[in-house]
Amino acid sequence: MSTTQYGILVVEDDFRIADIHKAFIEQSDGFYVVDMARNGSEAKALMAQHAEAIQLILLDAYLPDVEGLELLWAIRRDYVHVDIVMVTAAREVETISEALRGGVFDYLIKPIEATRMTQMLTRFRREREALANRAEMSQDELDHVLARLQPGEPQRVAARTLPKGIDRLTLRRVVDSLAAECDSQTAMQVAQVMGASRSTARRYLEFLVAEQAVNAEIGYGDVGRPERRYRLLESSSTWLESL
Repeated sequence: MSTTQYGILVVEDDFRIADIHKAFIEQSDGFYVVDMARNGSEAKALMAQHAEAIQLILLDAYLPDVEGLELLWAIRRDYVHVDIVMVTAAREVETISEALRGGVFDYLIKPIEATRMTQMLTRFRREREALANRAEMSQDELDHVLARLQPGEPQRVAARTLPKGIDRLTLRRVVDSLAAECDSQTAMQVAQVMGASRSTARRYLEFLVAEQAVNAEIGYGDVGRPERRYRLLESSSTWLESL
């Protein structure tokens, strides 16, 4: 389990969507929701109050009192330590282009799938931890952290670039436990096969989700409670060859 906790501000005027985002975040190791804002004014007030606790903002492009892109530039100016992810129904290339020019960490188009949100959060944590633990980097190391690959090229893992807390042999055991079953598996099922704790299995599974080698989906257990289930992707074979 990650020892560093990253605070997130959710800026979303639809409380139902905001609650969904919060649920996604609370399922991800190393993150918590500092607060939720329904409009730009609330977002600015919460940033002024909790600036040191917030490292990431999930920002909608459509807010009742301000354009999301206008708020993006204001936050960029006043809070340089904060990363921003646009989470919006806006698909216009003009909006996407301006958001990218504004330095957004990611751009997620509604409706958001849990897997895509998890990939973004895991990549955010990986980049923050990698930059926090190093004084300098080589080009290869930086490219791996930033995941700068050609479109469609599977992301590969080399021993020297595995993130802190991810062991090659344990990772291989997680992959093997998934490969041995036809059905998707919960973190607890994987943990039992590995002989490890549930939190350890989940950390490795979420890493594989972020690397796009494993798919995560919401299923329901015997008592009807939602649970995350994991399945190897068919496209993961090339990536797994690097383990």
